[in-house]
Amino acid sequence: MIPMPLGRIAEITGGALTGMADPHAEVRGPVVIDSRAAEPGALFVALKGQRADGHDFAAQACEAGAVAVLAARPVEAPAVIVSDPVAALAALASATAAALPDTTVIGITGSAGKTTTKDLLARITSRIGPTVSPMGSYNNELGHPLTVLRADAATRFLVLELSARGEGHIAYLARIAPPRIGVVLNVGTAHMGVFGGREAIARAKGELVEALPAAGSAVLNADDPHVRAMADRTQARVLLFGRSPEADIRAEDETLDERGRAAFTLRTPSGAAPVRLRLHGGHTVANALAAAAAAYELGLPVATIAEELSAAEPRSRWRMEVRDRPDGVTIVNDAYNANPDSMRAAFEALSVIGRGRRKFAVIAALRELGNDGPRLNEEVGRIAHEAGLELLIVVGENAGPVLSGAGGMRTAIVAPADAGPPGATRAVAHLPDVEAATRELARRLAPGDVVLVKGPRAAGLERVAEALLGGDPR
Repeated sequence: MIPMPLGRIAEITGGALTGMADPHAEVRGPVVIDSRAAEPGALFVALKGQRADGHDFAAQACEAGAVAVLAARPVEAPAVIVSDPVAALAALASATAAALPDTTVIGITGSAGKTTTKDLLARITSRIGPTVSPMGSYNNELGHPLTVLRADAATRFLVLELSARGEGHIAYLARIAPPRIGVVLNVGTAHMGVFGGREAIARAKGELVEALPAAGSAVLNADDPHVRAMADRTQARVLLFGRSPEADIRAEDETLDERGRAAFTLRTPSGAAPVRLRLHGGHTVANALAAAAAAYELGLPVATIAEELSAAEPRSRWRMEVRDRPDGVTIVNDAYNANPDSMRAAFEALSVIGRGRRKFAVIAALRELGNDGPRLNEEVGRIAHEAGLELLIVVGENAGPVLSGAGGMRTAIVAPADAGPPGATRAVAHLPDVEAATRELARRLAPGDVVLVKGPRAAGLERVAEALLGGDPR
């Protein structure tokens, strides 16, 4: 964070100093919303949540070294009192971004793949200058400004994720830290129930390219017609990436190894170079191409881009983590979150990793799909049914459409799946919770088997993967 006196913070946020707060006391960062993360020089933002009120932990944060608290009401600690701490946090981040004219802001949005693309691009930009990027998926009205506030005068690149749960959200985030390069990955079905349809999702994602200056760059997926059409919504230069022959940055001669890792030739207007990803799943090629296109716009040589993509390891947890147990059982933990598109990609990866091996999958019904939820969940079941699994386990509530699509019975008892094509899933189980799923798998797995764990974040299915790998299922 840019060092800033409390008086200046109060001025930016329209707040009032209380609790013997010294206007000359300097906040050096970090800015935190968890009192346990407070350290000397920090600013603690007190937020009222459903289960806890940050104001109750203000004194604890200052005892840990926080200079003051950004709060909505007086607390037993030095504080800047504001009417809305979330809006004040955004104002503080906006002022920080405005004070860093030499920092290039890169925004990334899309229905799927934002975090992987962000991780890849941040690795590449770190090659040429100090880079700040979100921890995990800090991409909403809280995580976004918190990430911006980690930047300081030395920061040359700010690589940000921008998420939306409705129209206007991305425009709001883009105003906090105006991007010079905007990357749009795809328009999928994630949160379709919240948005109301794919066209509404496209309008929301396109707010990123509308925020770009004329001297900026819009990096768009040539293979997604909804994204490609966004070229008409910006005055910025447009660069296309994808598998299409018309893409400026594209992949040629793709192959997948036995672990589902892609190799391809990265083709650019100024030359080509080989890439061999360490990430799992063919869907990661599009993420790599998006990162490559943004890096190309920054002027990096294609050989350097290819070298960094090939060296990149998975950075964010529970996203296509592929780990082997000593007995040869392979666990594919992709449980961070799920939507219909990412579920299909995960099963495609499983088909490669599990070739010639017994395959199992643990999934849960997808959420936030609106009126299309039953149809899309039934489609997930069909995808699983056609995956040739030894056993499909569906965990938790609202599993009916998934079970129907999988040819299974609405019962907690493992039952043969209905007749299907050759190689169809053999059995389906509906189990109530993570613990039951873990027990069922533990008694069935044999050396050499493969297990995919994939579901919405709220289902907590990562605990299945962790338990099977020897951790605590709780």
